[in-house]
Amino acid sequence: MSMRPLKSVFISAGHSNVDPGACANGRREADIAVEFRNMVSFYLSRDGIPHDLDGSGTDNYPLARAAQIARAHDIAVEFHCNAAGSAATGTEALTGGKDVALSVALTKAVSTALGIANRGAKPENAGQHSRLAFVQAGGVILEVIFITSTFDLLAYDARRWLAAQAVSGVIARAARGEAVG
Repeated sequence: MSMRPLKSVFISAGHSNVDPGACANGRREADIAVEFRNMVSFYLSRDGIPHDLDGSGTDNYPLARAAQIARAHDIAVEFHCNAAGSAATGTEALTGGKDVALSVALTKAVSTALGIANRGAKPENAGQHSRLAFVQAGGVILEVIFITSTFDLLAYDARRWLAAQAVSGVIARAARGEAVG
């Protein structure tokens, strides 16, 4: 019996060293995205899933470079934080048609681990933009939390490692060609 080869994986932190993204509650989106990317990478490495990153440590590449790298991978996930009014809460994913099942599984993993609302998988034009470069490159944008929500931030701070482990598990199953749902 032959094993299927692993699908190639790329994980990315939204925004970059020069673009902090949304800022609220004394936090920067880019910092949370890099931290979460690094935690997911830790679990993927521990579980033997080869993957590429958009930088190392606190470094992350600008969107144009991350999107270029995403095109070369079977699975590409970029981590972000949503921003809205202080009452908005939850996780959601913005995706193209090929990654709906992966996106659904990712939002379920984050929602369950953090105890926040699951806003589900949505098309890339469901937010403030009609087209998103990372999604156009074949990737998924995972809005882990609302940075504007103190509830989400408290949940993230308390259980971020559990969320990263859950997200890594979804990505690992997808990389092995297993059902993610």
